[in-house]
Amino acid sequence: MSEEVGVPIRWCGAVNGGGPLVAGVSVSFKTGRPGSAYRGPMSARFDAIGLVVSDMAASVSFYRRLGFAFAEGAEGEPHAEAGLPGGLRLLLDTEDTVRSFHPRWRPPSGGARASLALRCDSPGEVDTLYEDLVGAGHPGELSPFDAFWGQRYAIVLDPDGNGVDLFAPLPG
Repeated sequence: MSEEVGVPIRWCGAVNGGGPLVAGVSVSFKTGRPGSAYRGPMSARFDAIGLVVSDMAASVSFYRRLGFAFAEGAEGEPHAEAGLPGGLRLLLDTEDTVRSFHPRWRPPSGGARASLALRCDSPGEVDTLYEDLVGAGHPGELSPFDAFWGQRYAIVLDPDGNGVDLFAPLPG
């Protein structure tokens, strides 16, 4: 345990990508107030993660290497979806698709603003998957290492520069 803004925090390896939590809410919110992240009743539910891509074929190929099951021919479509465990979906839309309904949309500048975290079955799988992706020409952002929070951890970039974190709990 350590202290920040007068609220106890703890490091959780398997929760929130290993980051600090304050009463179940990420310290990044810096509120200092414990409590639920959701206030009051909601009918909206988290359903999908959407990424805007510059090259659908390159993105579908990249995510297929990671085990995402896109439909046959998805690489030639303006929108593609892959089902995720628990009923969530990964949605890919081309820049032109997004501009078709949001004409003022522009790609972010100054680096990626999103990342996905994929839990691997073992520390060795982190290394193998990282080497496979880098060997296929995808940029390795952070080579695999044993992190102080108890995970084997690495980052590779997708074709649009979004980070894909690969991690697995270390033994013990």
